[in-house]
Amino acid sequence: MDVSNGGNVDGQMDVIDLGAFVGDLSFDEDLLSDDVSLEGLEHELEECKEDDVVANILSKGIKLRDYTKTVEKNLREVELDSIQDYIKESDNLLTLHDQIRDCDIILSQMESLLSGFQAEIGSISSDIKVLQEKSMDMGLKLKNRKVAESKLAKFVEDIIVPPRMVDVIVDGEVNDEYMRTLEILSAKLKFVVTDSVVNTSMTLKDVQPELEKLRLKAVSKVFEFIVQKLYALRKPKTNIQILQQSVLLKYKYVIYFLKEHGKEVYTEVRAAYIDTMNKILSAHFRAYIQSLEKSQLDIATSSDLIGIEAGGGTGFFSTKREPLKNRSSVFALGDRINILKEIDQPALIPHIAEASSQKYTFCGDFFGEESLFNEIFAGPLAVVDEHFNAVLSNSFDAIGLMLMIRLTHQHRVNISLWPRFKMVFDMHLSSLRSANVKTLWEDDVHPHYVMRRYAEFTASLIHLNVEYGDGQLEMNLERLRMAVFDLIMKLSTQFHKSKLQSAFLINNYDMTVSVLKEADPHGGKVQIHFEEVLKSQTTIFVEVLLLEHFGDLIKFVKIRASEDPKSSSEKPITVADVEPLVKDFGSRWKDAIELMHKDVITSFSNFLCGMEILRASLTQLLLYYTRLTECVKKVPGGSSLNKDLVSIQLIIHEIRKYSRTF
Repeated sequence: MDVSNGGNVDGQMDVIDLGAFVGDLSFDEDLLSDDVSLEGLEHELEECKEDDVVANILSKGIKLRDYTKTVEKNLREVELDSIQDYIKESDNLLTLHDQIRDCDIILSQMESLLSGFQAEIGSISSDIKVLQEKSMDMGLKLKNRKVAESKLAKFVEDIIVPPRMVDVIVDGEVNDEYMRTLEILSAKLKFVVTDSVVNTSMTLKDVQPELEKLRLKAVSKVFEFIVQKLYALRKPKTNIQILQQSVLLKYKYVIYFLKEHGKEVYTEVRAAYIDTMNKILSAHFRAYIQSLEKSQLDIATSSDLIGIEAGGGTGFFSTKREPLKNRSSVFALGDRINILKEIDQPALIPHIAEASSQKYTFCGDFFGEESLFNEIFAGPLAVVDEHFNAVLSNSFDAIGLMLMIRLTHQHRVNISLWPRFKMVFDMHLSSLRSANVKTLWEDDVHPHYVMRRYAEFTASLIHLNVEYGDGQLEMNLERLRMAVFDLIMKLSTQFHKSKLQSAFLINNYDMTVSVLKEADPHGGKVQIHFEEVLKSQTTIFVEVLLLEHFGDLIKFVKIRASEDPKSSSEKPITVADVEPLVKDFGSRWKDAIELMHKDVITSFSNFLCGMEILRASLTQLLLYYTRLTECVKKVPGGSSLNKDLVSIQLIIHEIRKYSRTF
C-alpha cells in the first residue's frame, strides 16, 4: 500500500475492519502464556475507533507492534537528550538548590518573626476588645447620667419657686410681666398635680404649701383687677368696644388662669361680666326702642275697623281723634311696603347691631365661651320681649301685624304674631257682619268709605302675600269678601230707585277692582269676583238707563219685534203700532242721549268707567233701534214711515262723538 496516496488513505479510513486487522497480529510466545488475557480487547478497540491518532495509524496500515517499537525508540532518544541537558545544567541546578535552601532559611526566620507578631497582635486585640467593652459601658453610664441630669434639672426647674416669681405674684402690678409669671405659676401648679414622680417626692411637702399660697394670692389679685375693669364698663359714655378690645383682651390669660386654678372665682367674674353687660345693653336697647317709637306711624285702635261708621266713639270720655273716614292710612299699606325692600339696609341705630356681633366675638376670645353670648343678651332680649308683648297686646293694626309676619317669617316670633293678626282680622270681619246699615248708609252713589277701607285693606294684604302664597290668609280674605259683599248689597237696597242701586254697586265694585289691580296686576280670586259682578251690574245699569229714556221702544222690541207682521196672528203688528215709537225716537233721540251722558257723568266717580258704561248703553240702544227699523220694514205700509226713521249711520256718527270724548 502506498502511504503517500493520502487521498486513498482518507477514503478508506471509514471502511477499515479492525477485527481483520487485529487478526493479523502475531504475539510472542511469552505473550500467549496463560497469564495474558485478551478479554475485553475487542471492546477497547471499538472505543479507540473514534480516536484520531489510532484511526490514523490504522488507516496507514502500520502494525501496532512496529509502531510501538518506534514510539519506544523515540522516547528513549528523548530521555537521553534530557539527561544530557540535565548534565549540562548541573552547575546551575546546584546553584539553584543552594539559593532555594537559603530562601528556606530566611523564610523560616520570617515565619518565626511573624509568629511572634501574631501572638502580640492577638494579645493587643484582646486588650482592644476589653477597652471597647469598657468604653461602651462608660458611654452608657454617661448617657444615663445626662438623662438623669436633664430630668433632674427639669424637675428642679418645674418644682422650684424662684424668689422673683414670689415677689411679682405678691407685690407686683398686673401687667405683661405679671401675665408671664402667671403662666409660669400655672405650669408649676399643673406639674405638682399631674406628674406621678412629684407625688412620691419628698420635695412636694416643702413646695406645695408655698405654691398654694401663691395660687390663692394670684387668684385674689387678678379677681380684684378684672372686677375693677368690669366696673369701668358701667361708667357713663364709656366706649365699651375699645375698652374690651384694647384692655380686657390684653389680660385674657387672667381668665384662663382663673378657669384652671380658681373655678369659684372664675364663676364670680363670669357672673359679674354678665350682670354688667346685661345692664348696659338693656339700657341701650331701651334707648333704641324709644328711638323706634319716635318713628312710629299712626296706629289703629280697637275702634278702627272696616265696618265701623265714620266719626265713631263720640262718648263723653272718648278722646278727640281724626275722623276715621279720613284716616285711610289705617287700612292702606302705603309707603310701609318699602320696609320689605330695605330689609338689608343698616338699622336706625347701627351700633346696636355692631355691638352685638362684637360681643359674640369677644365672648369667644376672652372667656373661650361663645355660649356666654346668650346669657349676656338675656336681659336685652327680655327688654325687647317685654316691649314687644306690650305693643302686641295693644296692636289693632292688621296691616302692620302682617308686615311684621313677613319680616320675621323665618323666625319663631311668628308664633306670637299670627294669633294676634287673626284676632284683629276677625274683629274687622265681625264689624262687617254686625254693621248697622242705617247708620252706615249715605244718600250718595259714589264709593262708600267702608268699601274703600275694605279695598285698601284687602289690597294691602294681597300685596304682602304675593311672594308667599299663604293659603290661610287667602281663605280669610275670601271670608272678608263675602261679608263686605253682603253689606254693600244691603246698603244698595236703601236706594229706592234701581238705577241708583246699580250705580252705587258699580262705583264700589269699580273702585275695588282699581285698588286691587294696584296690589296684584295679575289678578286674584277676589279681584276676579269683583270684575264679574261689575260686569253684571253694568249690564243691569245699561238696561235700566235705556228703559228710563226709551222704555216703550225697548219693551216693544223685546216683546213684539221678533213677530212676523205677515203672520196670521190674532193681532199682527201694524203701522199704528210702530209709528208712535218711530216718531218719538226721531224727535228726541239726541236729547235723550245727552241726558244719558249727563246722568252717567254725575253718577260715576270714575270717568273712564262712566264712559265705558255710556258707550255700552249707546251700543245697546243702537241694537234696539236697528231691530225696530227692521220690524218697520216688514210691517205692511211701513214704507210710509221711512221719512221718520233716523239713519243708522247718523246714530253711529253721534255715538262716535261721545267715543271721542272718551
